Amino acid sequence: MRQKNPDICNKALVALNVIVFFILELLGDTEDAIFMYEHGAMFPIEVLETGQWYRLFTCMFLHFGIRHLGNNMVVLFFLGDNLERALGHVKYVVLYVLSGLCGSLLSAWMMLRSGAYAVSAGASGAIFGVMGGLIYVLIRNHGRLEDLTAKRLVFMAALSLYLGFTSTGVDNYAHLGGLLSGLALAVLLYRKKRYNRTSD
Repeated sequence: MRQKNPDICNKALVALNVIVFFILELLGDTEDAIFMYEHGAMFPIEVLETGQWYRLFTCMFLHFGIRHLGNNMVVLFFLGDNLERALGHVKYVVLYVLSGLCGSLLSAWMMLRSGAYAVSAGASGAIFGVMGGLIYVLIRNHGRLEDLTAKRLVFMAALSLYLGFTSTGVDNYAHLGGLLSGLALAVLLYRKKRYNRTSD
């Protein structure tokens, strides 16, 4: 029997990101770093030196302009539903949030190490966590899950990382931290469905 509303949490996450974006657009300019900082974007000194840890979470729901939002939400909409159906609602949200937090934390730590500080925001750390989780689930399912294949997803993740590291203004460590933590969390959270055997 099919689960009722099998991807309701993924749709809710997309909707939440969109709603937050348009609220902030009404209040100011989402492409302005200072405005975004004032509304919860991540800045490493505030996180790791003054204890504003909430920024690791709030930055996951903020986006620099409509293009940034659109790119992230398209990927989340078309990938997140597969992982939610595989993990279940609660485990999916846990993986999404923890991956985003790990991505934000790695980003903040690497900025402090390098001294290259920047205001950071976006759901891409969590979305890369979804990719990492899907890679593990696909491996456990012999390279295929519904309409996804492992080769296509690994290529997509690798290409996204490559484009990030060869572009400017991209929080690559948030992507990498999200991807690796999503993969690790899926190992802990995913349990392959077992079906009872019957014979005539």
